Amino acid sequence: MTHGVTHHDRTRAAYDGVVELYASLFADPLLAEAPFSRAMAATFAELVRGTDNHRVADVGCGPGHLTAFLAAQGLDVRGLDLSPGMIDYARTTFPELRFDEARMEALPLDDGALGGVLAHYSLIHTPPADVPALLAEQARVLAPGGLSLVSFFATEGAAPVRFDHKVTAAYSWPVDQFAELLTDAGLDPFARLVHDPRSERGFLDAHLLSRRA
Repeated sequence: MTHGVTHHDRTRAAYDGVVELYASLFADPLLAEAPFSRAMAATFAELVRGTDNHRVADVGCGPGHLTAFLAAQGLDVRGLDLSPGMIDYARTTFPELRFDEARMEALPLDDGALGGVLAHYSLIHTPPADVPALLAEQARVLAPGGLSLVSFFATEGAAPVRFDHKVTAAYSWPVDQFAELLTDAGLDPFARLVHDPRSERGFLDAHLLSRRA
């Protein structure tokens, strides 16, 4: 049986086609142009360091810049991404770190293996109906008390909004609705930062910190 093209296929192909351009725009390990993301990622790292498990996955790591940021924060971090082109770039740029191809609904990690999972705008291309399964998978690999940081585009409307991202189709979410999905997955959202973006998309940027029950 021949299967149709999935959103995974489209996302993988889209990012494989823009590796160098995307990296030139966003691959800054110091997050110099993203102070809110830097602050939340640093807070996430500090909280993980306060647990007994410093192992972290950067899920949807792209060119690896946030993986490198977390490593510099003293975490034992591994980058995972759907795009082989992004993984090749990350391995070349940060040869001291580990990067592997993986799909977010089937992370190559044992139950309760991690002290933290970071998903930095990496769920935005997932159709809304599929997001709960990805969050459940992230909860699965977190140890009790482990931390989750999810960043995404937020809308002030009542439902997710599909929009034309520069790479491939993406979705923005009402923050409260996304927080409910985290709760349903077994995570306890306890901090959020929502701010105006620099982009012209008209959406807010949102960061949600949660803890595994």
